[in-house]
Amino acid sequence: MLLSAGARTLARCKLAHRQSGGFPRQRGAVGCCQRFLATQGGERAVGRIAIEENAFGAELRRRRTAAGKSLSELAEEVHCSRSFLSRIETGQRRVTHELAQLCDERLEAKGALLALVPDPSTERISKTIGPGPGERAAKLVKSGASRGGSDTARHRDEFDRLLRRGDLSHTAGDMREADRLYRAAYASAEADPTARAEAVIRMARRWSDPGQVDHELLQLIRESLAALGDDGSVEAAGLRLRLNAHLAKKLSMAVSQDTAAGQAGPEQGARLARSTLRRLSVDGKDDEVACEVLTECRWGLYDFMSTAESLTLSERLRDAAARHGSAYFRGEALMAVALDQLRAGKVYSALATANQYRKHAADTRGVLTTWQQHTLDALLDLWHGRFDKAAGWILGDALTFVERLPADLAVPADNLHQTRLGQAYWLLREQGRMADLFASGLADTVERHGYFPVWRAGLALALCETGQYAEGADRLVGFAHDTADFSRFPPSGWAVPTLVLLAEVSAALDARGGFEAELRQVLPALRERLAAHDGEQIALAGWPTVLIGPTARARGLLALAAGEPDTALSHFRTATEPVRSSQPQLARLRLAQARALRRSDRPGAAAHASGLLREALRVARTYGMAALATECAALLDSTADA
Repeated sequence: MLLSAGARTLARCKLAHRQSGGFPRQRGAVGCCQRFLATQGGERAVGRIAIEENAFGAELRRRRTAAGKSLSELAEEVHCSRSFLSRIETGQRRVTHELAQLCDERLEAKGALLALVPDPSTERISKTIGPGPGERAAKLVKSGASRGGSDTARHRDEFDRLLRRGDLSHTAGDMREADRLYRAAYASAEADPTARAEAVIRMARRWSDPGQVDHELLQLIRESLAALGDDGSVEAAGLRLRLNAHLAKKLSMAVSQDTAAGQAGPEQGARLARSTLRRLSVDGKDDEVACEVLTECRWGLYDFMSTAESLTLSERLRDAAARHGSAYFRGEALMAVALDQLRAGKVYSALATANQYRKHAADTRGVLTTWQQHTLDALLDLWHGRFDKAAGWILGDALTFVERLPADLAVPADNLHQTRLGQAYWLLREQGRMADLFASGLADTVERHGYFPVWRAGLALALCETGQYAEGADRLVGFAHDTADFSRFPPSGWAVPTLVLLAEVSAALDARGGFEAELRQVLPALRERLAAHDGEQIALAGWPTVLIGPTARARGLLALAAGEPDTALSHFRTATEPVRSSQPQLARLRLAQARALRRSDRPGAAAHASGLLREALRVARTYGMAALATECAALLDSTADA
């Protein structure tokens, strides 16, 4: 009876797969079968009619679909029948090594498919598909074998199978299914603390909502560390390093005590990250351990170390990932390097790294990798003034991702939503359409994310840019009061774009006039906090979302609002270098320079200011920056009248 029910379910799955197609139901029969496997008795039933180990088939279908090939087209290219290839995809037939190699070549998988072909003689596990078990899981297999016993071997095989299926789901972007499989692997390894730690590490790699702590994962990590106890083996030492790295990152996700895990706030996470990195040089000889620790500790320290230090860690991660050969860590490394290069003002270097990430995304064809690639591309489009192209993603396909990915692939919705919201906000600002933020209701969404300080700063700026200066000033002063004159900000990370946005608010109030009392309350603290971020740095909001602008320009805006035009001009000169690749940023910088010149006593300052305003006006009109063009034209008119 169970067998017939399983057979009928599989038939319905395949029929649904044939009748559906494309995003968002791209998992088709595979996803449906996985849901059936999750039901009581389902796995026993399907196991009688389908090969249980179908990692190859699921990945083959994912890559074939992503490549836009039909079953018939691929079957012809690899010299087999359509029906046979279909049975391989659904797990009813095992694939031969030769056929797997052909499929791998035709789909340009670069060994990722071939690595999934079962190899009973060596129990080889691929480390090339996403966050695969790699050599670490192979060590678990060997350690399990040394303990002996058929029950141990059976549990070991079950753990390995579930972990590998979870890795495949994670690569495909199905975090819900990956988490279910990792939890099943965790349950199957009840008597093996090292295997359980491996499963917890996989669970810890899932995305979390920004600015908040994942309390459940914190508990699992701590329990795994306690279970490993004083095990002195090399394997246990590596697992402890990796678990502590994840614990450090999860603790540091909080942006205030309100979102922290009890008394364990982000500062404790940063301290743990530093101590884990120190131990890595002693205990971490394995590239997989190094990749995990560098990835997670960099994020754990993101708000507490300089941009230069972060870039050094990113480059170490890139080298370790190249040695390890993991697609998962290669993607993490390339994104980390690109972001840190941008923050350091190395825009052209970041463009080269972004191209490498684009190739990586094309190779892996993962849904989440694709999301990150397009998000990075949109960030660069906004920076370079390609606003129409950026709008195509932000107001088009990104909205589709945000609406469908959380429901279909169990990605934390807030993570995607805040990224898209931030890019939409900046697009409206650059185009001078900030009023649309309030007309469309987006401002309410910004308000709901007020626990994240950067959004509070962004809303204050939006109020000023829509003529609501008094409310913007109230929010600026209130912000300073709530954060004890910004002393509760961390030294780096999210604090930098927040401070730069607040400098923009101060500049808007200064240009408007009449808010001298409010500015006197906040300018000293803002200038002090930004002083540590001088030079050619660029403020990056999100991971990634938008490049707000150079920190030196923000320091100049604050100096100008404080009545120090010569100091402001010095900062503006420093800001010129990191924005040479961005005409919109240069236009804003020239406007700021013109304002400073108009307030200075330098000979010929008025003529120089007029020249800068005319060039800024030309660029603003060329790139469709309506509000900036209006501001430049008004200043030019006032100069002519004078």
